[in-house]
Amino acid sequence: MPRLTVNDRPVEFDLDPEMPLLYALREALNLTGTKAAGGGDCSCGVCTVIVDGTALRSCKITLAEAEGRYVTTIEGLSRDRSHPVQQAMVAEQAIQCGYCTPGIVMAAAALLQRNAAPSKADIIEAIPNMCRCGVYPRLVEAVQRAGRALREIERINSLAAPPGTSAAEAAETVPAITAPGSAED
Repeated sequence: MPRLTVNDRPVEFDLDPEMPLLYALREALNLTGTKAAGGGDCSCGVCTVIVDGTALRSCKITLAEAEGRYVTTIEGLSRDRSHPVQQAMVAEQAIQCGYCTPGIVMAAAALLQRNAAPSKADIIEAIPNMCRCGVYPRLVEAVQRAGRALREIERINSLAAPPGTSAAEAAETVPAITAPGSAED
């Protein structure tokens, strides 16, 4: 039975050791922030997690290969969306549909763990994730901005609402949002 640490919690899986880590995370642990693209030859990066400090595609690593390792998913990066990469992605409007966002955030967070001042070339190399919505120009600035925040050069004041925020509460913070059932509906 494969044993590993997921989001700082020891886990033992009673699953086939050859199962991709992606499906163990999503199906057994209900960590559905790590997305699945459904293809056999992954090139999109939506399933990216951090394994022992390195961004890896969880569809490409088996439970057996993850044995004894430390895995961080988007849920473990920051419970309240306060990680600088998450905040910078919102502040720079580097999110469109959001499907690829968790994988991009994880790849960016891994990059910034080893290099808090990445160049544009560093970012492009470290984050090969595909985004059909085309956030790439804003993505580079978001990662550089997150790096500045990590180095305490800049403070990010984004409007990323923490999980569990009601639509009415979000509408109070972000005037462009209209809460369902409000007079403006």
